[in-house]
Amino acid sequence: MSKQIFGAQMSLRCCGTTAPELTAGPCWQLYVAMTGLVSEWPTYTWPASTEIPTVRQRRDALTELGYGLAEDAEWEWEECTGPDYHPHPVRVLLLGTVKVRPLEAGAA
Repeated sequence: MSKQIFGAQMSLRCCGTTAPELTAGPCWQLYVAMTGLVSEWPTYTWPASTEIPTVRQRRDALTELGYGLAEDAEWEWEECTGPDYHPHPVRVLLLGTVKVRPLEAGAA
């Protein structure tokens, strides 16, 4: 089993997203933070919806990206305020984080 541990984060993109694909409205996006360019981080985007993806949907997304939860890892949630440069009033955002590890070759 891989000893590398990374942090995965997930948040609601309130105005949609342009990368890796354009979405027509708010959507949840999960990415694995690693070294290098942010544009090259493994990213999963759910279809436009404000409904929080279920634990199973999050696990399936991580598996598709080639990652699984690290041993004893649990999702942690934090409320923070969104950036003031958006064209709408500042909102409270929900940010989910969890420790992940690469899956063994061929496990994804």
